[in-house]
Amino acid sequence: MKKQLDIKKLLLLNMPYILMGLFATNFGEGWRMAVGADASAKMLSFFSTLPVALASWWPSLHPLDLLVGLCCGAGLRLAVYLKSKNAKKYRHGMEYGSARWGTHEDIAPYIDPVFQNNVILTKTESLTMNSRPKDPKTARNKNVLVIGGSGSGKTRFWLKPNLMQMHSSYVVTDPKGTILVECGKMLQRGTPKLGKDGKPMKDKHGKDIYEPYRIKVLNTINFKKSMHYNPFAYIHSEKDILKLVTTLIANTKGEGKAGDDFWVKAETLLYCALIGYIHYEAPVEEQNFSTLIEFINAMEVREDDEEFKNPVDLMFDALEAEKPNHFAVRQYKKYKLAAGKTAKSILISCGARLAVFDIAELREVTAYDELELDTLGDRKTALFLIMSDTDDSFNFLISMCYTQLFNLLCEKADDVYGGRLPVHVRCLIDEAANIGQIPRLEKLVATIRSREISACLVLQAQSQLKAIYKDNADTIIGNMDTSIFLGGKEPTTLKELAAVLGKETIDTYNTGESRGRETSHSLNYQKLGKELMSQDELAVMDGGKCILQLRGVRPFLSDKYDITKHPNYPYTADADPKNAFDIEAFLSTRLKLKPNEVYDVYEVDAEGV
Repeated sequence: MKKQLDIKKLLLLNMPYILMGLFATNFGEGWRMAVGADASAKMLSFFSTLPVALASWWPSLHPLDLLVGLCCGAGLRLAVYLKSKNAKKYRHGMEYGSARWGTHEDIAPYIDPVFQNNVILTKTESLTMNSRPKDPKTARNKNVLVIGGSGSGKTRFWLKPNLMQMHSSYVVTDPKGTILVECGKMLQRGTPKLGKDGKPMKDKHGKDIYEPYRIKVLNTINFKKSMHYNPFAYIHSEKDILKLVTTLIANTKGEGKAGDDFWVKAETLLYCALIGYIHYEAPVEEQNFSTLIEFINAMEVREDDEEFKNPVDLMFDALEAEKPNHFAVRQYKKYKLAAGKTAKSILISCGARLAVFDIAELREVTAYDELELDTLGDRKTALFLIMSDTDDSFNFLISMCYTQLFNLLCEKADDVYGGRLPVHVRCLIDEAANIGQIPRLEKLVATIRSREISACLVLQAQSQLKAIYKDNADTIIGNMDTSIFLGGKEPTTLKELAAVLGKETIDTYNTGESRGRETSHSLNYQKLGKELMSQDELAVMDGGKCILQLRGVRPFLSDKYDITKHPNYPYTADADPKNAFDIEAFLSTRLKLKPNEVYDVYEVDAEGV
């Protein structure tokens, strides 16, 4: 059947040449009918016999006439083939580039018909939260890179509108703590609870039943307005210990000089040994940074007495006698290979790195855990990480929190939920350059999509990302399917954006006038390539405009989203100061458990009641 279809197609393509060949048989007939002693006489006779041969449209079937027709048809086909083979390729209107701005038709396949189920990008563009749309080619990850200079509206025009959508769990980096104050009441109100049919559930009075958000807060500006966060609470294996140590070292002072690599590795050994001992051997209430500090303080080293053993040495000796292959013991024995003077230097480095934990408030905040990071994908939760935008002394806690968060959620998605969390978790990382380095972020942004996790980085300039993540910055940017430019004048950002937008082809004309004894005029039309938006145009872009780039779609020059138009805006403090969220009042109403307090526990036999 396929062979017959090919023959039919071949006949259709060559039918014009066959018809021309059959018609050319009449020329053969005219030549055959012509008489003459030589070629010139026969040619003269041909012009008189040709009208007779063409009098009938029917082809001549004489063998010589058919040969002439075959040669004419084949020659015409060969000429057309050679012409097409050497034809010049024209792209009219696109000679110097085909860049253009996107339209509604370009973004329409990516928008969810239900407004609340979208990521708000601009006033007119959105992206569905459905990670498995009906048309797979429109699937995009929900990672977003937002770039805008100071005062460009990164928080007001993008972050808060997306928080108002309330379709996911949120982890919000909140410089100065204003976002929680302005949106906390709205989150406490929550969203209508949906039934199995996808419609809002009603109470007996016919009113919608709302599902409030769980609100968590880690405040590194004022620890009195913060919940407790204990990184030790999320250690479940030896690899978790190493992850915690890596994050701690990457985001605390003490690095930067040539030759420091030895001391960093030595510190890593000691931290792994001590944290391993604390995790596996200490009571739960002692598994925190305070205990780690006490261990280091108790590790006296005498340079002139190699046989001296401090209390920590004795503890590890006892552990080795009981469990010689214990993880902590193996790490500690490697640390003890250092001579007395070297060991003392290692301890000094550790003490300097952890000096921040000498602050009593910080030790109290990290004494136990209330954030429950591993439950963010179970039900709708809003975690606010409040940090100072002028002092980065405690920002390592934020970075440590993000690192553990990503690892915990990915592991829970894989081990408990078959690869996908039931509630999507969106990390809205405002001032991403100020929280420190999140280890392996370039790998995380490439893998968290399938687990229903997304990361949104908000920066003042693209160069900030490169300053922190060096060569990995391009990998991170490449895994952000969406990027938004809200305005700014940082040269590197403008240069790269102008290049990515591309060039369009424009028509120009030049006029000329020559004056002499006679005046002459000239007019010259030509085409040129012009950047869709040049660096100087980007630098002076209207403050109400933004540029959106979505993978696989033309860029959009659109208006920024008007926060006052959002359906949930009336429930924020921006709309009414009475909606301001009181952090202290919220924390004071919660039961505070302290590890040193004694409680009475009663067991009730339900069957005997």
